[in-house]
Amino acid sequence: MKLTRYTDYALRALIYLAGHEGGRVSIRQIAEAHGISQNNLMKIIQDLGAAGFVRTTRGRYGGLSLARPAADITIGQVVRHTEGDSRIVDCSTCRIAEGCSLPDVFSEAREAFMTVLDKCRLSDAARTPDAFRHLFVA
Repeated sequence: MKLTRYTDYALRALIYLAGHEGGRVSIRQIAEAHGISQNNLMKIIQDLGAAGFVRTTRGRYGGLSLARPAADITIGQVVRHTEGDSRIVDCSTCRIAEGCSLPDVFSEAREAFMTVLDKCRLSDAARTPDAFRHLFVA
């Protein structure tokens, strides 16, 4: 299964925030660290905030932080949120869909994929922030 760029950027932003857990960062910092457009990232952050993954604080000491501990967020939760109920293949217009067993196979494969992602926590993905923190020097 190939994930969308939206999901890729959401995961990058969350990993960045997990690497700075306990502090606040700006959208600009994340965008510059990953070479992502601030406008695109702003939409993603708003969505992640509405979904309860990110806390946004306005004002002089404001910024972004995780809304809950990185250990409480699974990669599966994030992917389900950003990808929705995406199917591996859209069989809705296929002439043989009624008698074909591939939709069930693809559904089972997607669930197996998501089961693996549910085992990985954001804290696991960002467990060695020092290993990549030098890449994010602003």
